[in-house]
Amino acid sequence: MRVFLTGASGWIGSMIARDLIAAGHSVTGLTSVPAKAEALSAAGVTPLVGALEDIDVLRRGAETADGIIHTAFGLDLSRIEELAAEDRTAIEVFGDVFAGSVRPIVVTDGFLHLTGEKARETDRPDVVPAFPRASQQAAFALADRGIHANVVRNPRSVHGKGEKHGFVPMLAAIAREKGVSAYIGAGRNLWPAVHRLDAARVYRLALERGAQGEAYHAVAEEGVPFRDIAEAIGRQLGLPSIALTPEDAQAHFGPLAVWVANDGPASNDWTRETLGWKPE
Repeated sequence: MRVFLTGASGWIGSMIARDLIAAGHSVTGLTSVPAKAEALSAAGVTPLVGALEDIDVLRRGAETADGIIHTAFGLDLSRIEELAAEDRTAIEVFGDVFAGSVRPIVVTDGFLHLTGEKARETDRPDVVPAFPRASQQAAFALADRGIHANVVRNPRSVHGKGEKHGFVPMLAAIAREKGVSAYIGAGRNLWPAVHRLDAARVYRLALERGAQGEAYHAVAEEGVPFRDIAEAIGRQLGLPSIALTPEDAQAHFGPLAVWVANDGPASNDWTRETLGWKPE
């Protein structure tokens, strides 16, 4: 397949590109950083420079593709409403280009909707007002129109050697700044986790399946107690780990407090069975 991949130079996107190429697909990769185009070329990816707000660039990438994997999303949480709007528009553009065909679209989202119950692939959550990203809702809306759009849900910890972006490095930065690695209450709230190489295979297998309106969980560990994560960060940095009250958590973690407190394991049973996926 000729695959259009957004976020191709990102933490997960770069591994998806590598996995796709190893499986015999060709990849055109969108990157918003012109300096990264050379690295994409060296990795066997045809670079396309542009941002999610560049509608003409998105259309150009989609029109020549047999499938789309969409991983790009901004990291500046202070602009979350703007980023969410750009993301939704991009997904709708992809849907318009692929309308009337069976070409698959795979969209990225996560697990902010977790409430303590084990999340299932059949869950269809509403948008969380505190974090208005609506990637999966937009994808399912495309599926309702007959478009072969699907969702991969990534856990908060998509880990790997050399990780510089994502929630765990953000938590490590806060721990360095504050001098302690903290958790809330007893720290028993659960975070699912996965290695980025395993997550990349979920995307490829989902694309190759080419279904309509399905969600897949790129989850290896179904739920790691957050206290274990905080203590691991503390050990790495040589800092003590402490418990915070919910009232103190907002001041300590800032905008990340809502994610730190979030609780809930996520099942991977259906994803393993349906895609033949085994995290390694």
